[in-house]
Amino acid sequence: MFKPLLKALTLFVFTMSGAWAQGEFELTGYDSHIELAWPKLHSEGNQYQVEASLDGENWEHRLTTHDTRVLDFVREMGSNISLQYRLKLLQDNAPAKVIATGSAQIRDFSDDELMDMVQKYTFRYFWEYAEPQTGWARERKPRLPTVDIVTSGGTGFGIAAIITGAQRGWITRAQAIGRITKITDTLDRLERFHGMWAHWYDADTGEVFNFSSFDDGGDIVESAFMAQGLLTAREYFNQQTPEETALRNTITRLWEGMEWDWYTKGENVLYWHWSKNYDWMMNHKITGYNEALIVYILAASSPTHPISAEVYHEGWASWEADTFRNYQDYYGMALPLGQHLTKGGPLFFAHYSFMGLDPRGLRDDYANYWEQNKRHTLINRAYCIDNPYGWQGYGEQLWGLSAGDMVPAGYTAHAPGAQRDHGTIQPTAALSSMPYTPSESLSVLRNLYRNYGKHLFGEMGFYDGLNPSVSQDPQQQVRYTYLAIDQGPIVGMIENHRSGLLWQAFMANSEVLAGLRKLGFSIDQRQIPELAASENEEYVFSPTPAPQ
Repeated sequence: MFKPLLKALTLFVFTMSGAWAQGEFELTGYDSHIELAWPKLHSEGNQYQVEASLDGENWEHRLTTHDTRVLDFVREMGSNISLQYRLKLLQDNAPAKVIATGSAQIRDFSDDELMDMVQKYTFRYFWEYAEPQTGWARERKPRLPTVDIVTSGGTGFGIAAIITGAQRGWITRAQAIGRITKITDTLDRLERFHGMWAHWYDADTGEVFNFSSFDDGGDIVESAFMAQGLLTAREYFNQQTPEETALRNTITRLWEGMEWDWYTKGENVLYWHWSKNYDWMMNHKITGYNEALIVYILAASSPTHPISAEVYHEGWASWEADTFRNYQDYYGMALPLGQHLTKGGPLFFAHYSFMGLDPRGLRDDYANYWEQNKRHTLINRAYCIDNPYGWQGYGEQLWGLSAGDMVPAGYTAHAPGAQRDHGTIQPTAALSSMPYTPSESLSVLRNLYRNYGKHLFGEMGFYDGLNPSVSQDPQQQVRYTYLAIDQGPIVGMIENHRSGLLWQAFMANSEVLAGLRKLGFSIDQRQIPELAASENEEYVFSPTPAPQ
């Protein structure tokens, strides 16, 4: 982890209507940018001007803003440099007044420092931007002006981010417990549908917010992503304190209330949705291969409402379905599972189910899941390098097609092929693939940050989409949005690459091991042991402190 030796603090005072106030002008230097932050003044409509100098004499205007936290990308001035800053307050009919000064430096970061920086910035989405009443992750930023939507699946990913934050020391363990307890208290209050949560809720009213016309009830895929985060937290917060014990008990009660078997309709397949108003009208069977492997594994793992192995083998893993089996060759690699037309599909297939589920050595009758995810990622990368539609920027340092916002407008599950490839690269695609393709993903991270970061990297990490084909103006190439389902895997999957933290915690759940064993999975070609995790040293979760 990079050290905070690049930070400078300067006390300052300013005059507003004859009153004095005091605060801190905080500057933190990174690899290519300096972050500046200062207290918010009470008067509305204040503007600030930021100036920088290399020598303290020649000052350059850097930006004018209403915000009180800004990022200044300065790599064009050089690397490993020190800069002096002054902050000016702009008021109507008055000359600009210097209200603060400070200094900071940038230096070349190691790859580990860059990953830590990206994780920590992205973590802010789930910590600073969380909906305050519920603790849940908001669906996106900026949010809709008329309704404050919180998301089940994105919150499950956010729980993984909070665990990572506690382990890395960005927040305290007590803060993490407090936030996750607020999340679980909300889970207790919200309407459930045979134990499952809806995709979206209105945070202000607590009512379900329809994801689509008939989708106003239980969504077992989003609920599975939530449960994956909860079960990871149940193992991570394993101390015998009243707070952690209560959190574990609440998670167990919520988990045991999830009626997976209800969502089979008595058939050997799981259905995605159920509504008390529209019943099974969505009629969406969950068949492979896509992001929903974790749904079947959790359904088989349930201690109270499990599915049989036949539901998995006949419903999800049907060899008769072209969307499941593949075994075609793409760019010299055979892909076991996934869609043919899109060469395996968008890359979130390799991320969402594997935030907690450890693919290392994991296999069943159909695939080796480490090889599945690695090859899927490499094929997606090779397609972007091949670039059959001639999009600007695609190449070894800019690849990755996944679900997210399009540039300049719209949303889709980006993937190889004419129907899904529109020239937009999602930063989450390569960054969340870090465990599978570390050197290739790091190449993208460096490029995105150092070459596009001035517009692409914001106060909560990388914005959601980049499309250099839409304009020569770099400001027009970026979709300035954040999505919970894209932010969460960046934090969690990079952490799994760095330490395996979330994988270790989730796989310590004895119910999960039992569910995997029921479905015929093995780990490293060995049968999953029948002992409970707490009775088997190999699966006991005992994290070591993250490096500081």
